[in-house]
Amino acid sequence: MKQWLKHAFAVDPPGPAEPNPVQKAVVDRMCREVVRRRLTVPATLALELGRPLNYVSAQFLHFWQPIVSAVTNAEEYEQFTLFLEQRGSIDYLAERLAAEGKDPDANP
Repeated sequence: MKQWLKHAFAVDPPGPAEPNPVQKAVVDRMCREVVRRRLTVPATLALELGRPLNYVSAQFLHFWQPIVSAVTNAEEYEQFTLFLEQRGSIDYLAERLAAEGKDPDANP
């Protein structure tokens, strides 16, 4: 009982989350597309405004998974939603957007 209680209210450590290789590939591809369309500032603003609701947003994306998987890769979509459930996912996304935006090859 004491061991269970010790970790009953554990949360993820502060700072950016560490994605697995599939999640990293999906996030990188998404960030490149955002930068290519020159939407870095609106995307960063949306991420920062939605930071308190990132877990709820991930659950909302899980709800739409059956419909969205008909149009996109279901495995990548699921991995992205699982990544968004992590506490530091918004930090990681913001860092990747900033890094992609600074890449001189990213903007044609």
